[in-house]
Amino acid sequence: MAAPLRIQSDWAQALRKDEGEAWLSCHPPGKPTLYGTLTCQGIGQDGIPEVTASEGFIVNEINKKSLHISCPKENASSKFLAPFTTFPRIHAKSVTCLDISSGGGLGVSSSTDGSMKIWQASNGELRRVLEGHVFDVNCCRFFPSGLVVLSGGMDAQLKIWSAEDASCVVTFKGHKGGEREVGTESKMLLLAREDKKLQCLGLQSRQPVFLFIGSDAFNCCTFLSGFVLLAGTQDGNIYQLDVRSPRVPVQVMHRSGAPVLSLLSFRDGFIASQGDGSCFIVQQDLDYVIELTGADCDPVYKVATWEKQIYTCCRDGLVRRYQLCDL
Repeated sequence: MAAPLRIQSDWAQALRKDEGEAWLSCHPPGKPTLYGTLTCQGIGQDGIPEVTASEGFIVNEINKKSLHISCPKENASSKFLAPFTTFPRIHAKSVTCLDISSGGGLGVSSSTDGSMKIWQASNGELRRVLEGHVFDVNCCRFFPSGLVVLSGGMDAQLKIWSAEDASCVVTFKGHKGGEREVGTESKMLLLAREDKKLQCLGLQSRQPVFLFIGSDAFNCCTFLSGFVLLAGTQDGNIYQLDVRSPRVPVQVMHRSGAPVLSLLSFRDGFIASQGDGSCFIVQQDLDYVIELTGADCDPVYKVATWEKQIYTCCRDGLVRRYQLCDL
């Protein structure tokens, strides 16, 4: 991957003031970091700031919520996207997982405050509180119907809930961890494991399809297609594998040593989030990366999408919603 660009987390607010400034940097692998500054020269009649960059950086395009910057020396380019909406009151502490229903109307999330809640995706308004787990809830996800939620907690219980009345329909007890995330595609089940193993099983046969050993514990995984998958590790590697020839990765992507916490297939590419607060979109038909900003070095634990909207949850306790125009 190209050298990653970084920007001040609240750049959208900082650059809406006359002579307001925001820092940015470029991190080429094996080379010294390049630092720069963005400066607001005034606000146009359309409400969009006029911004200039210091030496070594170029402002390609700016809108109210997005900023496209390049660093020609390192052939690096990123489009930074500020949150369209922020929901600060869903949980009292860090939000560790979230998902959006298939219809886009509801969100479900869990927190280190021990709570799991269903809320209105448009405004964060609370709809249901799902109570029944002992200790923290590690993961939560809507079924395709959007009417049922699956959750797993530190109490070694898997629970199935009704999103309509918050009742717990089924509880599975006695599961012992090891898998940090599960992905499915067609007739395959993918397990991201903490013992550095990425395991693929046949859904019906339960027989091994392949076993891949990575550089560190696997935190997340997702299928990009029927044969191609991604898996992220604790030491910052993103492995792209083809199940037809899984012994050697198609490629290994590495932007930083921060843990890769979430991977999600998106259009003809993917979205990834890491423990250093970065969250980015890679698209095959774009020569730049889209960076979802706002988290100030706090881990972004999970990403969910619905149409052109992207939701993230973070250690800072915020759920952020981003609005994408046509890429």
